Amino acid sequence: MSFDEDIDRHGTYSLKYDCNKRRNKPEGAFPLWVADMDFKCPEQILKDLHQKVDFGILGYSEPDEEYFESLYNWYHNNFKIDLKTDWVVMTPGIVFALAMAVKAFTKENDYVLINNPVYYPFSEVILDNNRNLISSDLILNNSHYEIDFEDFENKIKKYNVKLYLLCSPHNPVGRVWTKNELNRIVDICKKNNVLIVSDEIHSDFVWEGKHTCLLNYSEYLDNIIVATSPTKTFNFATLQISNILIPNESLRFKFKKEIDKSGYSQLNLMGIVACNSAYKYGLPWLNELRDYLRGNIELVDTFLKEKLPKIKLIKPEGTYLLWLDFRDLNLSNEELESLILNKANLWLDSGSMFGNSGEGFQRINIALPRKKLKWALEQLEKTFNTI
Repeated sequence: MSFDEDIDRHGTYSLKYDCNKRRNKPEGAFPLWVADMDFKCPEQILKDLHQKVDFGILGYSEPDEEYFESLYNWYHNNFKIDLKTDWVVMTPGIVFALAMAVKAFTKENDYVLINNPVYYPFSEVILDNNRNLISSDLILNNSHYEIDFEDFENKIKKYNVKLYLLCSPHNPVGRVWTKNELNRIVDICKKNNVLIVSDEIHSDFVWEGKHTCLLNYSEYLDNIIVATSPTKTFNFATLQISNILIPNESLRFKFKKEIDKSGYSQLNLMGIVACNSAYKYGLPWLNELRDYLRGNIELVDTFLKEKLPKIKLIKPEGTYLLWLDFRDLNLSNEELESLILNKANLWLDSGSMFGNSGEGFQRINIALPRKKLKWALEQLEKTFNTI
């Protein structure tokens, strides 16, 4: 696979490249925001999709035993999890699954806990369903984000929290939670009867440490739901396929009931095909991709230190989304946004989207050819080197 290939995605219904005007961004702003990659899917996935299209009948579809075997093998080999087929509830996406969990396991005006700055749909699925959002904000300590466990537990008790949405690995700050941190999360939630829904969509991208799937906590499986998907890993988000892992039968029934009420039923056939193919054949491609992304992260780190020392990279332990700290420039959010969009001609995700604790930061997607990433960094240098 040549990850240096420059692919023009304009005019392909691309949310990333074709929706500037619709999203009130300058027409020519180069997109480094949404979390999809500028790389083609693994060749075998494309072959399997072509084969299904060539068959010519695209009727209602359900996964078969081969699908569940591929899923089992992936999680057994990579995360030491022995899945059971009946744990798996398939949805069109993880955000959809988070919304279903909020509706299934809380009532209106209940409090749901998150850790800002966090992926902004966490807040949206809480507030849009008339629940109250409470955040135990992460603490930035020497360029390293940490959980304030005293605040975490106090807020659970004060607001009678019964549902906690965990982002693991964490988007956007790039933390890969240690076993010790997860132990404390699980212990606190177990003691206070809190259900954990863990979004682990970025678990295949770990640069430091090791991802621990929450299903490793066998003694607490009755209060854990793990949301997974191959779509970030293998870059087919539009095929809308997620595997939600729910060991507890009662929770699984409530979750499925909420999906039924939404009117959603059959899965996207192409999502089934792509997921099965990815988990059967995708690991060599993924290993090459991870090496390439490590090089891109190193490029950003070195470039900022040498050319833009006032802009600091929060060194990621996981994900291909980097969290940049612009606060030393002493700019307002409006000034920072305007300079990035209108002078640097780049479209990043404003940190304020991820909660108030994200103000002064920007999220940048580095899953693109290195030549383009270097050009984007040079645009930042031209814009900010005199400030």
